[in-house]
Amino acid sequence: MTTTTRPIALFDIQAQQSRIRAELDRRIAAVLDSGRFINGPEVAELEEKLAAFAGVAHAVGVSSGTDALQIAMMAEGIGPGDAVFLPAFTYTATAEVPLVLGATPIFVDVEAETFNMDLADLARRVAQVAAEGRLKPRAVVGVDLFGLPADWPAIRGLCARYGMFALDDAAQAFGARLHGSRLGGHAEATALSFYPTKTLGCYGDGGALLTNSAERAALYRSLRTHGEGGSRYEVLRTGMNGRLDTLQAAILLCKLPLFEEELSARARVAGWYAERLSGQVALQAQPAGAESAWGLYTIRCADAAERARVQEGLKAQGIPFGVYYPKPLHQQPAYAAAHAAGYADAPPPLPVSEALCHQVLSLPMHPYLTEGEVERVCRAVIGAL
Repeated sequence: MTTTTRPIALFDIQAQQSRIRAELDRRIAAVLDSGRFINGPEVAELEEKLAAFAGVAHAVGVSSGTDALQIAMMAEGIGPGDAVFLPAFTYTATAEVPLVLGATPIFVDVEAETFNMDLADLARRVAQVAAEGRLKPRAVVGVDLFGLPADWPAIRGLCARYGMFALDDAAQAFGARLHGSRLGGHAEATALSFYPTKTLGCYGDGGALLTNSAERAALYRSLRTHGEGGSRYEVLRTGMNGRLDTLQAAILLCKLPLFEEELSARARVAGWYAERLSGQVALQAQPAGAESAWGLYTIRCADAAERARVQEGLKAQGIPFGVYYPKPLHQQPAYAAAHAAGYADAPPPLPVSEALCHQVLSLPMHPYLTEGEVERVCRAVIGAL
């Protein structure tokens, strides 16, 4: 193991770019020369390769992970009077889409060990909303937080019982596996984000929807392009401008050949962290059958005071970190009214989500970290505990 003193990056986009710069230049130049900046051939090529990688029948490129979620819900006709169940401990995009469509987000607590949705709490809230009869349970958005697959067999089982749509928000988890198969086909639709810091990221905004349903894929293609039909000026439904830019597709095509190697490298980095931090601080649990894509490496401190000490220790060593997320969604001003509106009486508490926001800390995670750099990070963490 070689110890280095170079600056450690939380996410290292430049190291990857240096490996593929010539191919990037070639691919970008080809798009510039063609002038096909919207729905160029690179988009279809990328969609074919994404579907093959994930082992699904269809991939539809869209403009962002948020738009992927919105298009998927629009295709199901989700709107006013509908309840959409999602974790309280996740990024805002998951919750804002139901509100934009007029539906009501119902926040579900998460597990303290995995940080993913608590299935027992989900079942209780679905049953309560159904019994009250004010809203119709329509969808569950499961989030594979920090790259760890949610319990999709259990989520799908609950959805089948209530006739709900199962949507996988895999924004942080493209490349993860559950029971041997990649995420993409475990839910009825899977939303991906290609934000630059994701496991597979472009150089701007981008996303995709994965599905095994030909009917849904056709709807997604229509909805991403203003609801068009067989021609540009045949409008069949209300859609949106949600297409993936050709330039971003070209960039992703340059990155895909490295993706398997980078996923293996992320797993190796996670193993180095686990060797050094196990028994020192709580780590995100990895259930049997779930293989994380390690979009983020997140530890759980005992309390806010301990986290503050670790943050100061990392700062002193010039080591970056992140807090994902500092406030649960049900406590965000934008969602407070919707949270209250989801129930006839006071909403049930979400104690784990509230506690995690004071405990979690994300450490540097990318495929180009060295073991020596992980050692430096871990020494700083352990020294501050």
